[in-house]
Amino acid sequence: MNAPNLVKIPEGDLRERLVVVGNGMAGCRAVEEILARDADRFAITIFGAEPRVNYNRIMLSPVLAGEKQFDDIVINTAEWYVENDITLVSGDPVVAIDRAAQTVTSASGRIEAYDRLLIATGSEPFIIPVPGKDLAGVVSFRDLDDVDRMLAAAANGGHAVVIGGGLLGLEAAHGLSLRGMDVTVLHLMPTLMERQLDEAAGWLLKSELERRGQTILTGADTAEILGKDGKVVGVKLKDGREIPASIVVMAVGIRPSTALARQAGLDVERGIMVDDHMVTSDPAVMAVGECVQHRGICYGLVAPLWEMCRSLADAAVAAPTGYTGSVTSTKLKVSGIDLFSAGDFSGGADCEDIVMRDAARGVYKRVIVKENKLVGAVLYGDTADGSWYFDLLKREEDVSDIREALIFGQAFAQGGGALADPNAAVAALSDDAEVCGCNGVTKGTVVSTIKGGACSLDAVRSQCKASASCGSCTGLVESLLKLTLGDDVKSGPKTVCKCTTFSHDDVRRLIVEKELKAIPQVMQELTWKTPDGCASCRPALNYYLLCAWPGEYVDDQQSRFVNERMHANIQKDGTYSVVPRMWGGVTTPDELRAIADAADKYQARLVKVTGGQRIDLFGIKKEDLPAIWGDLNAAGMVSGHAYGKSLRTVKTCVGSEWCRFGTQDSTGLGIKAEQMTWGSWMPHKFKIAVSGCPRNCAEATIKDFGVICVDSGYELHVGGNGGIHVRATDLLSKVTTEQEALDVCAAFIQLYREQAWYLERTAPWIERVGLDYVKAQLFDDPEAVAKLAERFHYSQQFMQDDPWARRAAGEDAELHQHLAEFRPFPTMQMKEAAE
Repeated sequence: MNAPNLVKIPEGDLRERLVVVGNGMAGCRAVEEILARDADRFAITIFGAEPRVNYNRIMLSPVLAGEKQFDDIVINTAEWYVENDITLVSGDPVVAIDRAAQTVTSASGRIEAYDRLLIATGSEPFIIPVPGKDLAGVVSFRDLDDVDRMLAAAANGGHAVVIGGGLLGLEAAHGLSLRGMDVTVLHLMPTLMERQLDEAAGWLLKSELERRGQTILTGADTAEILGKDGKVVGVKLKDGREIPASIVVMAVGIRPSTALARQAGLDVERGIMVDDHMVTSDPAVMAVGECVQHRGICYGLVAPLWEMCRSLADAAVAAPTGYTGSVTSTKLKVSGIDLFSAGDFSGGADCEDIVMRDAARGVYKRVIVKENKLVGAVLYGDTADGSWYFDLLKREEDVSDIREALIFGQAFAQGGGALADPNAAVAALSDDAEVCGCNGVTKGTVVSTIKGGACSLDAVRSQCKASASCGSCTGLVESLLKLTLGDDVKSGPKTVCKCTTFSHDDVRRLIVEKELKAIPQVMQELTWKTPDGCASCRPALNYYLLCAWPGEYVDDQQSRFVNERMHANIQKDGTYSVVPRMWGGVTTPDELRAIADAADKYQARLVKVTGGQRIDLFGIKKEDLPAIWGDLNAAGMVSGHAYGKSLRTVKTCVGSEWCRFGTQDSTGLGIKAEQMTWGSWMPHKFKIAVSGCPRNCAEATIKDFGVICVDSGYELHVGGNGGIHVRATDLLSKVTTEQEALDVCAAFIQLYREQAWYLERTAPWIERVGLDYVKAQLFDDPEAVAKLAERFHYSQQFMQDDPWARRAAGEDAELHQHLAEFRPFPTMQMKEAAE
């Protein structure tokens, strides 16, 4: 997203010339604060070293992990610079400052004059001075280019060594691990993240990361980075151990980037020295961010930087308030693990430690009290009370009255020892309590934004940026919305994505009403904000069109996730797993022989019986997928659709044929249900089970559609699911024959397909619309079941006409061509992650 020289300052412009050196988070945030106070005060030019617009460096880790794309982490788009008359000179860093002439010179030779200069050069990674540090394959983790280098290395697999067990190091290790690399973390100190965590929390973090497959070596002192032919091949420790590596990530720390300021003759110690108004030793030059030193301290966290930016803007265009320093806290999510620390947690003889450990939940809490005041806190696994503890710490509040309940959190402590309304705990926070650490947003700012008209979470995010980055403060923001607006909170309808203002229901309705039959047509007719959509809306639109116009709409394979396109589950090493469908969990010697032959022929590295009674073949190469399905098809085994938003499994027990408790032929009914419903695309994955008696061995009461066989017939249950949030089914109806059970099953699925939102399981769909509504749609009209079932069977003839089911028809060459030519949709960079 290059955007050089977007605006030329017109001749005769009487505004003061503000030149900003640094297009990062601090520099642009300072500009935002200035614009908010006086948008017409300065003619602004921003120089950036990277050839990009301003983005959120905090979110580089999700980009590395594949959870976000670059567009998702952009803070200020190219349009923002244009709209605010800002000249952006990107990819051309400033290399010299002439304070006497009040000009800056860039690497390309461009000279720009200034009245006020703002230095926001940030920090640079510290590279430990060991032999081999300059080898190819040794990278830092500081910008998007570093991420690209790591992704290139991960594409080849192999071993990665991360030197540094701080936040950045652990995030790099997590991302590379998710990308399929074997990762070893080397940390010099005995405790991971020792600046943020005490020994106990650090041990818990280390144990959890090791459980996830990473190797963590603490007390590891690097002696040398080993190389061959100019490339890194390993790391040698001072104790003699050698660890193989095809990439080494240096993440041992950062230091203020001060070379430019030092060269210009500004006062520099560890950082560029500034006063309380962020002014350097030259009154015309300001500095902000990680490059500065204020009252002897250099800050590396986001919240102090935002406070500096506010003070700088006040001093530049308004009544100066002055920055007096920051009391810092750290609320993090490391590899999906919630962590929080604040203040001084070193403890000591004059301090009192209060500790709670909950091994079952993986929770550790420690607060440090000194002279009846909270001076430090460390939270692992449950950080919900972090803001409250930090507020107590900053205000130096006497906690003697709540001493006994302090460790249990705000709701318990302020409820007099009993659990209270969690919203009341949020209400008790002071207005200057920090809600969003990533963007430095206080409770007062969030409430003011809500009162100013932001009546939904998305509106708050867009206006004040609270909850717009890592999302860990989303619960707090939602509580503030509820407290401020009561029942006026606009929680819905939820839009499909940020590309549109339409809800899922609106899109589905308009596709039918306007007879829209192509994704570009939908986007044009419904005024999509983006030219080609995104990874959220394209799969949804493809599904809605496929559901609305079976037989007319041509399925857009490029708008499906990789697992659905390949009919195979992509694994972390880039190979695939293949799951042949076994009707009702029943197989034959010929089918088993075909599976065994396929596993041998295509060198499956693992053959596993799945939880859904299916056999899974792992380690299949992409180019072998058409051929393996051809061989399995020869035995009559079709694609399992085991990975799509479709029917997954039909679980059965042996029923009346074998079980002494069985009342009906549950296996036979399960096979009929599976053969009827396989290949049916749905809003989300869909599971069926048929239990032969009320003992419910097939666990039908936690499935999307479950059948319990009884003496008088069949009880039909809907809306269940297992997993993290288990939901038992609701009883939909009772029928007496197999055919009635199949008809209601088909009708229920069709109703769900036609009315649920994309990626909405049956459980939340039923909770949203109500069981009575579903029953009314199915049974109030005596013909409803038949009509819905008819529509279901009509669409099935197109959905089961699957290219993977036509191997034996001699169409392998066509499919090979499809796989060879497939490329992800170019502008949306669809995520290739499995569910």
